[in-house]
Amino acid sequence: MAKYSIICPCCEAILTVDAETGSLLGHEEKKKVLGSFEDLKSDLDRQKELRENIFAQEMSSMKDRERLLEEKFKEALKRADSDTATPYRNPLDLD
Repeated sequence: MAKYSIICPCCEAILTVDAETGSLLGHEEKKKVLGSFEDLKSDLDRQKELRENIFAQEMSSMKDRERLLEEKFKEALKRADSDTATPYRNPLDLD
């Protein structure tokens, strides 16, 4: 009875398959290496620092965004005040 051992590309489990029938005879999952508590803690600290950095960047971009929008609004007001001679024409009324 011929058997094939196949390694799964996704989970790296070892599958034993019968050559004649193609049925699955056995399945062995890959042994998972457990990390130490210190490794897990340092990984969580790194993730926390990354989240805080991203949050700080977003907050600074929001402050800049508010300033830019305020400048654009003031510029639009200046243009609106200077164009008082020409009345507003609705493009839909031109039909």
